[in-house]
Amino acid sequence: MIDPVSGFVYPESWVDACGDSKALEAVESGLVVLTAGGKILHRGFTTGTTAAAAVKAAILSLKDPVSGPVTILTPSGIRVLVKASGENGHGISDKYSGDYPDDVTAGIRFHAFATSASGGCEVIAGDGIGKWDRENPRYPKGSPAISPPAMAGIQDAINEALNEIRLTGVRVILSAENGSYIASLTLNAKVGVSGGISVLGSTGFVEPWDDHLEETMINRISGTSRVVLTTGRVGLKYSRLLFSSYEVILVGSRIGPALHHAHGDVILCGLPALILKFINPTILEGSGFGTVEEMIGTSEFDKRAQESMLRFCAKKPGLRIILLDREGRILKEAP
Repeated sequence: MIDPVSGFVYPESWVDACGDSKALEAVESGLVVLTAGGKILHRGFTTGTTAAAAVKAAILSLKDPVSGPVTILTPSGIRVLVKASGENGHGISDKYSGDYPDDVTAGIRFHAFATSASGGCEVIAGDGIGKWDRENPRYPKGSPAISPPAMAGIQDAINEALNEIRLTGVRVILSAENGSYIASLTLNAKVGVSGGISVLGSTGFVEPWDDHLEETMINRISGTSRVVLTTGRVGLKYSRLLFSSYEVILVGSRIGPALHHAHGDVILCGLPALILKFINPTILEGSGFGTVEEMIGTSEFDKRAQESMLRFCAKKPGLRIILLDREGRILKEAP
């Protein structure tokens, strides 16, 4: 059995320990994850998926009220039902976080206000949606903090709704209730986003990372001597291509526990920011840059990244660190 979101192949012993055919059907759908003891944990929906649901409900309600869930195509290619409602062009959806216990954006309410237009589609970030307060390699200053996968999901929802009610164009204003306050509980200010939350979601799902799942991760790491530890979906995708003979394990921000239990031939691979901030928490001090992403492509990045990686690898024999860009190209490698 394969998890359709992460691509992880569940061991047969985990499947046997579950023994619940309906639960296993949910695992195959991607809506839940299976743990070593046979327990299932529910995935939630990202801010991007939730926003897309509010937008779709808003547009559909231009024709008839919406009182039930709407279908959303997630960035991982899985179609899901998301609770939403809409009336007279006003759509609402509340973020469902599944069994993830520490999601500070859990329950946040998205509002979308739709009006028909003569042609084309326009999405406007309203109250509670953050904006980038400085230039960075991917987003111009002042642009809304909506990631490309999240925006693609919103656009898919718009197109589907327009086709369903036979409209040629629409203007949508998207807002997040109490977004500014909820953003203050996140790291948005540190990465250069102000005024509200970020609308994100590379897969469309929130992973239910709890203590049990961390034990599962550690068991997998301890059981192999050739392992790639990766921090996110981009790293997971390209690590599987680059290191097909290794066990590739998604560890997210739990780099410390993962490295503690890793042995043998160990590779830490992924996008630069999380890895560099872990191996050298002071890497930005005196650099003149607010984030690692802003520093990429500069001589300062080349120098600081290489020094930090070599210093850290010297402390753990057998470790290699590989930094990737979002297209899978290797930016830096050490030793």
